[in-house]
Amino acid sequence: MAPSLRAEPEYHFSPVNQSSIATVAAYWNPIVGYVSQKSGVKLSLKIGRTSADTTAYVLAQEVDFAFTNHLFSPERDPLGWKVLARRNTPPLHGQIVVPADSPINDLAQLKGLDVGFPGPEAFIAYKTTYAEILRRKVDVKVVFGGNMDGAFAQLFSGKVAAVGANSQLVEGYAKREGKRFKVLWSSEGFHDLALMVSSRVPEKEAQAVAKAFVDMAKDPVGREVLASSGKVIGLAADVVFVPADAGDYASYRRFFQSAPPQLR
Repeated sequence: MAPSLRAEPEYHFSPVNQSSIATVAAYWNPIVGYVSQKSGVKLSLKIGRTSADTTAYVLAQEVDFAFTNHLFSPERDPLGWKVLARRNTPPLHGQIVVPADSPINDLAQLKGLDVGFPGPEAFIAYKTTYAEILRRKVDVKVVFGGNMDGAFAQLFSGKVAAVGANSQLVEGYAKREGKRFKVLWSSEGFHDLALMVSSRVPEKEAQAVAKAFVDMAKDPVGREVLASSGKVIGLAADVVFVPADAGDYASYRRFFQSAPPQLR
């Protein structure tokens, strides 16, 4: 039998906005409800208007759990957030993409054009892709769309010529919206975002939440919740949460060692 929910405390959980607020909520609310019931630790979503706003909540210590890859820079490591788990998705790649029928075939052709990104905090979609644009000395105008869906909407409406994107979200958007992309450049692979916990959360509660996420894969009800939620964002039905630790995110830290100063 699942433990009864404690009246107090209630912990805020902030997943990075990779899609619209409505889509983020539709994906996460069933998962958070299941984890709260199974762990006995009450979680509630706290989502900002943009991914940068959501990360600002994390940095301001207004949330207790996060699903993010925005905390691995040298400046943020000392905040003490701990990796608990991640999804078992294929590696994520930063990609610079255009519509499949775009005449643009090379990054050099973006010179002088508007290029969209979800926001300045997006590690995969902004930092890795814009670092490559800077490395190649291609002068573009950066346009932020607020989240990945916003950037894609700008791309297909013609407001930007290309977007820096996350390969997982490119694939998901193509499935959901029937759009086709052409990839101009792709980065090395990175693990999916991390389920992380603040050092303020007692270890007992942190481990109960981690166990509930990971054990979803072993429970028919949990697997159904994951499969159903995954359809909302185009994830495969077999995507589940698996244990993880800081070592899984070494590639993120390596990026910051050589990243342009404005992206650290």
